[in-house]
Amino acid sequence: MTSGIHAGYLGRIGIADPGGPSAEGLFALQRAHLEHIAYDNVDIQLGRPPGIDPELSARRFAAGRGGYCFHLNGGFALLLESLGYEVTRHAGGVNADPADRGISGGHLTLTVRVDGTTYWVDAGLGDGPYEPLPLREGAYEQGGFRYALERLEPLEGEGPGWTLRKFAGPMPRVNFRAAPAVTADFEAMHTWLSTAGESPFVRTFAVLRRDAQGADALRGRILTRVDGAKGTSERELTDAEEFFEVIGSVFRRNLDDLTAADRAALWSRVDRAHRTWLAARHG
Repeated sequence: MTSGIHAGYLGRIGIADPGGPSAEGLFALQRAHLEHIAYDNVDIQLGRPPGIDPELSARRFAAGRGGYCFHLNGGFALLLESLGYEVTRHAGGVNADPADRGISGGHLTLTVRVDGTTYWVDAGLGDGPYEPLPLREGAYEQGGFRYALERLEPLEGEGPGWTLRKFAGPMPRVNFRAAPAVTADFEAMHTWLSTAGESPFVRTFAVLRRDAQGADALRGRILTRVDGAKGTSERELTDAEEFFEVIGSVFRRNLDDLTAADRAALWSRVDRAHRTWLAARHG
């Protein structure tokens, strides 16, 4: 990573001096990354998905953009390595079925070893843990949210791994292999996820951001706030002006890369999908 990208990335997340590798520094970097860089599929929805080269992702973050797991954790891994952290990438899968032990390869996650301890680190879930978790079996709580890390009993043909259980949100299980992975391992899946008509990232607009108290999620026109202390609230966004204002303010996503035509196309797509969803929901 060049020094300019490095400085721009750190500036985006509000850290002027990250210091040398330490557990304290790692925790601060993950918190800042989650608070300032949203999980979003804006460019996928517009039919121009960005590649997952980590340096490209880092440049996009410095410019105010976001991405999904391949971008977020890929760029974060590069930043951590540039700061001297020992980072390992892993292939994973995010599952709606809490009993599903499969690993699709549709998720990139990280482990980081620092100060004699290995931590599970993930800035690419949108609504995942706010801080790293030590990579050992156990139950954890952060700001009213409960998690558990368990060793994963592998399916046939797969090596050992780990499972994160999330006790809130639509995807209660994240599995990942213990074996290391490289960026090239995710290219084919990224192509499918970002271009195939059946992909959830192509079908549904989504932007999410985590903070110390909870997580905000905008799926289609429904804005949801999950607060560890206050519970869940939601509201329906009414028009394009409110939609883009929320993306900029709540999710801190810089929108200066979108032309007027881009905004019109994105709102039309989101609104059309929302109306279809409402019709199906009400029979």
